[in-house]
Amino acid sequence: MGDEAVALGAVHAGLSGVYAYPGTPSTEITEFIQNSPAARERGIRSRWCTNEKTAMEAALGMSYAGKRALVCMKHVGMNVCADAFVNAGITGVNGGLVVLAADDPSMHSSQNEQDSRFYGKFAMVPILEPSTQQEAYDMMAEAFDLSESLKLPVLLRIVTRLAHSRAAVEVGTPRGQNPLQADKERTHWVLLPGNARRQYASLIEKQPRLLQAAEASSHNSLQLSGQKGLGVIACGIACNYVREAAPQGISLLKVSQYPLPVSLVRQLADNSSEILVVEDGQPFAEEQVKALLSAGYPVSGRLTGRLPRTGELNPDNVAAAFGQPAASAFAPAKNLAGRPPQLCQGCGHRDVYTALNQVLAEYPDARVFGDIGCYTLGALPPFQAIDSCVDMGASITMAKGAADAGQFPAVAIIGDSTFTHSGMTGLLDAVNDHANITVVISDNLTTGMTGGQDSAGTHKYEAICLALGVEREHLHVVVPLPKNMPEITRIIRDEINYPGVSVIIPQRECIQTFNRKLRAKKAEQK
Repeated sequence: MGDEAVALGAVHAGLSGVYAYPGTPSTEITEFIQNSPAARERGIRSRWCTNEKTAMEAALGMSYAGKRALVCMKHVGMNVCADAFVNAGITGVNGGLVVLAADDPSMHSSQNEQDSRFYGKFAMVPILEPSTQQEAYDMMAEAFDLSESLKLPVLLRIVTRLAHSRAAVEVGTPRGQNPLQADKERTHWVLLPGNARRQYASLIEKQPRLLQAAEASSHNSLQLSGQKGLGVIACGIACNYVREAAPQGISLLKVSQYPLPVSLVRQLADNSSEILVVEDGQPFAEEQVKALLSAGYPVSGRLTGRLPRTGELNPDNVAAAFGQPAASAFAPAKNLAGRPPQLCQGCGHRDVYTALNQVLAEYPDARVFGDIGCYTLGALPPFQAIDSCVDMGASITMAKGAADAGQFPAVAIIGDSTFTHSGMTGLLDAVNDHANITVVISDNLTTGMTGGQDSAGTHKYEAICLALGVEREHLHVVVPLPKNMPEITRIIRDEINYPGVSVIIPQRECIQTFNRKLRAKKAEQK
């Protein structure tokens, strides 16, 4: 898979640590390194982090010490680590630092379709965007080298289809890890305003070097057809769709390294009558191409509607942009009924929602604020138990805000991994303000939605809640099973009627990880 190519490329590039929070479609990168014998032999650090911000900061610390670090996340994780990511462009780096953002066009497992390339441009750091699994592998070594030569973090952006599709990859000779060599130049790292102003000026001065690197990159290539007709700019994985679907006689600029190679764009424009920009995600390159060329030069793409404004690209819709008949390879099957996802049979979240719905039926104006995780499926039939789901950790703070407005009852439901990711601070706000909310931390002892990775706070949630100021008598741990329904519903009812912050922790292992352990135990016994 593309994710595995990224991971192996990083290991072979002299990686010393990978820092990540699981999120589709990036999860398999860290899992590959965790399961890699070569990574274990090299002592590469690979435990999951509490969230993307802590991952980014830990990787920056490893870079400070002179070693090479990789940070992995899905696109919305860039929002969580943005403070550290943007400031890393100001501090610069010591050891190579690569930030891997896996974008999810079509929102297969996400809340939005944001394009991480905008973060790279905003932070003024180099961006790499592989078009194939081979490039994903090769680019890791190049990204670390580029990071160390420019003394900047490098953003490497992939998309779902590259992350989860497969191809053969030729591997190179592994490189050794950097020696421990902490940076001695303190002014780079202490962002007091005086230092930060100098560092920011240095970052601005580096921009021509970033552009030169993109112009000279072997991953950016221009093929002119000799006919002054249609010119195409294809970014990352979209280059494959263009090569599959485009008619003969087009000129093609493949872009896999940014800043956008200005001279190549202008050369393409001089040899074409119009330009079509093909890119997965938002019109990141298209907007820049329009700004580069004269006002009357025809540029089309996702902004103009020649390509779909939302969703993944594929050979069909790219072919349609060329005026070609669409093939049937990507047509949806006609003999399958749509089936929305559901919570697994035997999942403890089912019993939580059953109890919650039973009690809240007594409160016609009740509102349940949900969060990000497999338990979000409680919004769908048969439970239909969630009224909101916005972003990681929003359940507690939204419940607090609604309660501040007079909403009663206001219930928050959040998973164990999401609670430690970004729910703890919201609970502290609620405690400090004596908010009238009931918080349910549905603990299945794992990060379930992404496949069962370790959850940072397992067996610590009671202690965390007490430390944040939740009163002992209003903190309950229950086992979500049908036989315990009378006890659970009584506790929920009592705590809803308590005029303050109460926390209920239904705790039962994820049925999938339980079955996995059971199968492994049986295999050992054989």
